[in-house]
Amino acid sequence: MSQCTLIGILDEGWSELGERARDRIRHAGLIIGAARTLDLVRPHATDARLLDMDGALAQVPEWTRSALAAGQSVVILATGDPFCHGLAPWLIGKLEASHVKHDIETLPAPSTLQQAFARWKKPWQDVRIASCHSKDAGEWTFGAPPAHGLYPLMQAIAQHRRVFAFTGPENDPARLARALMTAGFGAARLSVACRLGLPDETLYQELPPEKAATMRFPHPNVVLVERDAEAGSPAFGLDDLDYLQRAPEKGLITKQEARALSLAKLALKPDAIVWDIGAGSGSMGIEAARLAPFGHVWAIEKNADDAANARANAQRFRLVNYTLSEGKAPDGLADWPDPDAVFIGGSGGELAALIQLILARLRPHGRLVMNFVTLENLATAIDTLKQASTQEDNAERQRKQSIQWDVVQLQASRSQPILNMQRMAAQNPVWIVTTRKAG
Repeated sequence: MSQCTLIGILDEGWSELGERARDRIRHAGLIIGAARTLDLVRPHATDARLLDMDGALAQVPEWTRSALAAGQSVVILATGDPFCHGLAPWLIGKLEASHVKHDIETLPAPSTLQQAFARWKKPWQDVRIASCHSKDAGEWTFGAPPAHGLYPLMQAIAQHRRVFAFTGPENDPARLARALMTAGFGAARLSVACRLGLPDETLYQELPPEKAATMRFPHPNVVLVERDAEAGSPAFGLDDLDYLQRAPEKGLITKQEARALSLAKLALKPDAIVWDIGAGSGSMGIEAARLAPFGHVWAIEKNADDAANARANAQRFRLVNYTLSEGKAPDGLADWPDPDAVFIGGSGGELAALIQLILARLRPHGRLVMNFVTLENLATAIDTLKQASTQEDNAERQRKQSIQWDVVQLQASRSQPILNMQRMAAQNPVWIVTTRKAG
């Protein structure tokens, strides 16, 4: 009876395999693997056809289907544990999608992760596992978008004190070390395990990024990034003075009271895609990025000095999920992904057009929150929202109203010293307009 078996194998080769795995290899009609793993079993697979999957991974499901249909047993070799950032989930999904009627047996070896931590003599139960084992991602830059190949790994590092990463030939520990320094994690430490199980196995323990950034590491390798616990700052409720602001006009910022209510109105989920239009000093977008650590904030600011401050503020808070553009909206918004939430703090005279564009792009159940300090901009926003919610579209009018909005006037006062006493000084009132889009 033909069968399909995924076998994890380490560089020690045949001697480390269990008897069940050896038996599957001896009786296989087809063995698929990378050239390196095929060489490990070649002397013991004299009756099998061996196919090298280096550069031909997409063909593996079809090779497997054809061999099984011909009544042959198939062995597919993978490194370590095929379910730990291995090919098992992908391959099984492909075979099940084509209705291959065979149980796929998996015989894992200890994973590379387990081997590395045993060599480093470190526990691993609390680590976050990530990968940059992909095509050349290029160097990490501040504000890199989610499409960057290092983005998932950098996002994991920003959220977790200990991250284990599967690397690639181009995205190696040296590049990762440079990325850590760029992102503000220069105090992290890197442990690197190279060519595990081979005669030239090499281990490095807790390298500082500035040293690792210029080193050459034998491939293949894996890396552990560790950071010490930090006092840090709250994700929500930062003080206005925590932000760099344009001088001498200190105060060109969404004040803490308005910021807190506006962020609440945005109702951000952890993976939200957020637009910040008129970023100013960046306070709204930065706190939104901290409240949506698995999402991304796209911000735009037309004033060069404010954009410089927003960028510096985001770097101070070591954000990896924040991208700032210098320009005037709506220029450039077409390249941004559709948002779950949008904040408008400044419109550059394009308020009505921006509202219309955002309502068209906003995802179902999304929210648009706007702050105004002038009656004219408030009136423009309300008129535009009224028109959008009463469009002469008969089909839409048969359904639940797609756009709902409300206005809150926020009037806050802050205490100020007067002689040996305190008085209350009123801030300018702010109108906070919240628009909700139905699903």
